[in-house]
Order: sequence, then C-alpha cells, then structure tokens
Amino acid sequence: MSANFEEVTGNAILGIDTLWGGDVMCASGTGRFIADSWFSDRPLPRAYTVAEAARVRESGGVGAKSPDAAAIDAYLAQVDIPGAIRGVKDAASWYGGLRGEYLAGLALCFEAMWDLAMEILGKGDPVPYERCVIASTGLPPEPSDPVAKRERVAELLGCATGKREELIEAVDAWRKQHRVSMASIKLLGAAVIGYFDDLTARNVVPHLPRELHGVPRANIEFLPILDAWFSGSMNYLGRARKPGGEPEYEATYEINASLDISLPEFMQLVSHEVVPGHVTTFAYLQNLYWRDLAGFEASVLTMNTRAAALFEGIANNAILMAYGVTRIEDLPDKDLQTGLLLALLQDDAKNQSSYLTWGEGTPQTEVARTLWTDYLVSPERADKLSGAWGRHPLLGRMYLPAYRAGTRKVAELRSKYTPEVFLPALYGAKGLVDITTIEKLL
Repeated sequence: MSANFEEVTGNAILGIDTLWGGDVMCASGTGRFIADSWFSDRPLPRAYTVAEAARVRESGGVGAKSPDAAAIDAYLAQVDIPGAIRGVKDAASWYGGLRGEYLAGLALCFEAMWDLAMEILGKGDPVPYERCVIASTGLPPEPSDPVAKRERVAELLGCATGKREELIEAVDAWRKQHRVSMASIKLLGAAVIGYFDDLTARNVVPHLPRELHGVPRANIEFLPILDAWFSGSMNYLGRARKPGGEPEYEATYEINASLDISLPEFMQLVSHEVVPGHVTTFAYLQNLYWRDLAGFEASVLTMNTRAAALFEGIANNAILMAYGVTRIEDLPDKDLQTGLLLALLQDDAKNQSSYLTWGEGTPQTEVARTLWTDYLVSPERADKLSGAWGRHPLLGRMYLPAYRAGTRKVAELRSKYTPEVFLPALYGAKGLVDITTIEKLL
C-alpha cells in the first residue's frame, strides 16, 4: 500500500496544486499556492514532472485572470486528478481510524477544489458556498461578530465605543505610534523570534515528548518582498540535510515591504508564522515523519484543507501558548493585548469578507468598508481582503473562513484540556489530525 499510496497522494495534491497554478518546489510564496511543503525526499510524482505541467504553472492555472485552456486540457489529458483523489479516498477506507478520517477530509477538500476549477473552466456547475466552507472547516458558513473584541480595543485605547470614527482614528494613531520600520525588519525579526523561542522553550516544550525538545523551532529568515499580493508568506522548505541526514527544518518568511504594521502586531505575526506557530508546527511534523512516526501525508501539507484550518488555529493561539496563558487579558502588556485583538479582528474580517462576498453577494466596496469600520483593519488590508483574497474563487470560499474556525477550535480545546494533554496532540505527536479529528485524541 505504501508506494502506491504515496504516488496517488502525491498526484492528488500536486495535481490540484498545479491545476491552480502552484509550484511546491518554488522557494517563494509568489509561486506556491495549495501545496505548502515537499520534504519527503521522495521523487516528485507525475502530476508535477509531466512536461505539460510546466506550462500550466507558468500561466497561473485556473486561478489566472485568463486561464490557458489549451495548456490545462493538455495537462489533464496526461494526469488523472479525479482518479488520484479516488485513490486517496480508497486509502482512507483501507487505513481507517483517525488516519483514515484525516485522508477522507483531504479528499473531500480536493474534490471541492477540483469542482471549483471545473466551474471556472465552464465545465461544471457552480459549487455551493456552503459546501466549500464545510469541506475546509467542518462547519457551515456563518458571519463573524466583532463587537466584543472591538469594544475591548476601545477600552484599551481609552476610546468611547459608541463613536466609531473616534475609535478608527485611535487605532490609526496607535499603529503610527508603534509602527515598525521595514528597513529594520530582518534585525527586528531575529530579535523577536529569539524572544518567542525562549518563551516557547519555557511554556510549550516541557509539555511535549522529549524527542521533540531538540528540534529547531525557528530556523527561518525574514525577507522583505516588493509588490506582493499577500501581506506575508511563510515558505517551509525542509529540504536541507545535516551530514547524518537529519533535516535542518529551514524556512523563509516573505513580508510585504509596503505593510503598515505596529510592533505589537508584528510580535503576534512572529508568534503566528514562526514560533510556536507555523514553522514550529511544520518542523515538528517533519521530525515525526523523519522518525517514521507520521505518514507520507505529513510531508506534503496543504492550504484550503481541514488540516490548514487547525494550523491557523495553532498560529492564532501561538502567542498565548508562548506566554503560558489562555486569555488575552492575561498577556503581560496592554499593547500586546491590543495587537492580538486587532490581529484576531483581522481574521474575523477574513471570514466576514468570505461570508459577505460568496454568501450574500455584497459588492467589494461595501465589503471593504465593513472590514475597515467594523473590524478595524487598515484601508490597505480592507482592500486586499475584500478584493484579491475575498473574491478569489478558491481562497475566498475555502481559506478565508479557516482562520476564524481554527482559532475558535484551538481556543476552545485549550480551555478544556491541560497543556500536557493537549499540546502533544496539537503538534501531531499522537498522530496527524485536523480541525475535525483532533478532539478524538483527547
């Protein structure tokens, strides 16, 4: 089963990734899309290596403004993506248990992504929004409610909650007062990474299996990038090896050079993207895979899936885990509390952008204004979340809701279980899980 399983799983993931214009071997987030990693040292599958794949990747796949239909047809004549997805479903039935449920969840998401691609190409019916959200989060779509977080921000900034314009001005002034200089981002990034790595060693690592204690949690380099459509991109590489063959667990983080961000928000960003967030999560999973304690599917992680929803939940709770607290008000600094609340409001805004755009058909200008006034995101963020992200046929329907769903699930479980019970399950030490299966391990 193993060799065939790796082949069909690789073809399913990299087939869908290629169809949407992604290149998992690209070191930059400007080239990656669905597949987030390939660190197994296994040969790349036919879905990636077939000659027709290169033209699809170069043209942007179905996600391009004008998809190259001829290139896509030629590629699909060579690669049977639906057949590979069926193979993943067969493997799910064969393995059973939580691994089977995880694989079945992947297949469910891949089926939705395939049907979305066919919708774009005019070869399939429109995919219901509810189906997309349930596929990636396990829950039906629902609007966000920003009131409690917004009122707490107003309280922290000493601003009357009933005067929205005053609150927006206060947030803008607070961001300007604490603004990070992009010219110093690499130096600042290194300092903040070291700070959170120390906190993680103190408050997270002791609750994990001893074998994970020595795994590098933050082998990452910050890279400013110009004119990116995203605010930042964590690119986990994981392909470098030490002389003895052990991974080096390396990654990069590309940060948009035009991003307007405060220091407290930047600190939340580092905990989210690096330690104990995404880079730490991927490094632990790579170590588990390297030690044969996780299956092949742990080596080729994906966006727009239930696993990704859980990973976003880990990342959004990461700053609290690093400090060893469960409530925002227990963070040791009011500016840190404000920064985290604003970051969480932004992720609520992502869900709201998705809900308004795809659930209610709201025009972009109205969505952008709602995100700015109700969720306190900057005008630049409101434009991107309502436009490039919110109106994207895949990200808008399957990924934007994942942030809020994952955050709520991880926060809920952290409040119910002790760290020594919860954290090993969260980071995969008890088996690879997603947002719908993790609680079955607890």
